[in-house]
Amino acid sequence: MTKPKRPHDPQEIRDAGPEAMTDPPPDWDEVDEISDESFPASDPPPPPGKHIT
Repeated sequence: MTKPKRPHDPQEIRDAGPEAMTDPPPDWDEVDEISDESFPASDPPPPPGKHIT
């Protein structure tokens, strides 16, 4: 089943996988799928020298 394309909404989070992408890459493998499903996993670490208290 193909999902209808919707206008970009900055608050909307798309489903994982190339089917939900506006412009999917030509090659898609298991590593791409796992990476896409896990993004964003967490906040990025602080820059070197910065400490969060």
